[in-house]
Amino acid sequence: MELKDKLEILADAAKYDASCASSGAPKRDSFDKDGLGATNGMGICHSYTPDGRCVSLLKILLTNFCIYDCQYCVNRRTSNVPRARFSVDEVVKLTQDFYLRNYIDGLFLSSGIIQSSDYTMEQLVEVARRLREEHKFRGYIHLKTIPDADPRLIELAGKYADRLSVNIELPTQDSVARLAPEKNVHTIKLAMGSIRTRLDEKDEHPKAPVFAPAGQSTQMIVGADASDDQTILNTAQTLYGSYKLKRVYYSAFSPIPQSPSSVPSAPPPLLREHRLYQADFLLRGYGFTAGELMPAAGNLALDIDPKLAWALANRDHFPLDLNRADESMIARVPGIGLRSAKRLIDLRRLRRIRWEDLSRLRCSLKKLAPFVVTADYKPAQGAASSELLRRNMADAPQQMNLWPELQAA
Repeated sequence: MELKDKLEILADAAKYDASCASSGAPKRDSFDKDGLGATNGMGICHSYTPDGRCVSLLKILLTNFCIYDCQYCVNRRTSNVPRARFSVDEVVKLTQDFYLRNYIDGLFLSSGIIQSSDYTMEQLVEVARRLREEHKFRGYIHLKTIPDADPRLIELAGKYADRLSVNIELPTQDSVARLAPEKNVHTIKLAMGSIRTRLDEKDEHPKAPVFAPAGQSTQMIVGADASDDQTILNTAQTLYGSYKLKRVYYSAFSPIPQSPSSVPSAPPPLLREHRLYQADFLLRGYGFTAGELMPAAGNLALDIDPKLAWALANRDHFPLDLNRADESMIARVPGIGLRSAKRLIDLRRLRRIRWEDLSRLRCSLKKLAPFVVTADYKPAQGAASSELLRRNMADAPQQMNLWPELQAA
């Protein structure tokens, strides 16, 4: 098979893995040094840097052959899709050629499982080793970790890669047992735990060898099983706390031709994935807990964002006096972000906060109006019910779909 044909197949097969941003990578470059490449420490994979540049990764699979038969995966053993496999040399050459043409800033490399977990992991590590040691590649490298692989291979992967990821895929052991019986959540968490142990050792001993400086991440598929958003967020919160993950990524399940009956025939609303990302950001950055965002079973509201939903359900905290409240509580006000909350605290040291200050900070005045008090403003709708406020501030989502008959199925 021609190299371009392999690239077409294996780049397309990699699109289902969302866990490929590179935030937290150390800055490296080849200025006045041997080799080529650089990292800027910003989020890479179709993201924008502060200076406005769009940066991206070469995102491919080593192969889409796989000995596993995970029911939700397009590359499962029984799937009728075109198959291809890169050699180690081909991936190294592609990465170098694409970088020199200024197409990419780094490599995201995953793979189906071939022969064995150890064999597959050896191939992934060898790609990274050759790029780093033989070709002095200083760009970003993200490797997908095979959970069952020998810990020594994972240690080597962390030596060469900026970030490692171990995809848990589904939020519960029962779902994994039903849809991916050849995988084991316990094994996946052991791999995450071994990576965290090495990261902790590096933090405690700065002179220790470099190990995955951009940390580790994982991915959960949304809508492939019956798990609701409460279950997904509780699992994410546990993963963040237990394994010090940089990110949990969420990927809306995408039905594929000839999907087995064990998975849904229609995808979940893409807006559900978006709401989970918003809730996840509140967990990581705003001090919310999963129990606060989802106190009962079910899914996040689609018509309003999770912070607004929390505020409407906790009206006893509002309206909040911005001239007296602490920073963490100000950041919980709908329409006020972390930076704006800090700036308001800084401004408060000089004078009392007024309504026009919120406008100058470009806060969302429509969202925050019922929830704040300033030196010259009190909400006229302070006594309005949460139901009325929700109707006034709800989005009107209209999701475009190329296949409306599939969405309605």
